[in-house]
Amino acid sequence: MAKKSAKKMRVLFVDEKNDTTSQLAEHYANSLFGDRCEAFSAGPKHDIVDCEMISVAYMSGEDLRKQVSKDFKDEYGLLPRDGEFDYVVFLLKSVYDEWAPRTPWQGRQILADLGGIKDYEYTDDKELMEAYQMLMAKVRGWVSDNIGDAERLKAAVSA
Repeated sequence: MAKKSAKKMRVLFVDEKNDTTSQLAEHYANSLFGDRCEAFSAGPKHDIVDCEMISVAYMSGEDLRKQVSKDFKDEYGLLPRDGEFDYVVFLLKSVYDEWAPRTPWQGRQILADLGGIKDYEYTDDKELMEAYQMLMAKVRGWVSDNIGDAERLKAAVSA
């Protein structure tokens, strides 16, 4: 008799344009916890996924070349049709402050203000690469510490 698989936890990572930090979080959640988590990312707006981030990630052994920037309207149909998520993780405080009160995900929202590449100082390509690597490590660390721990996620719900 086949064993019924447990329902995977669904997580949506949100930043302003779904171009950098939320893309990293989606990638790490799926690659580290794909057996128990189904991660997505979106933003109030969408843009192109940060090409420099993709290059640095690829040089670091992470392949984000198939990531697609999505907004809440999801014109490409890449988010779950039912719009249901167990947790919605806002990765920028400014986006959380503006959008958390008016989203349909009340009671399941988490603020994890991880910032973005603009929070780092760099003056040349080497420093830019190091800045992306630091951002990648920060996002991977948060995902690793939190997505794999259901109790920790429940405790982090802020709205």
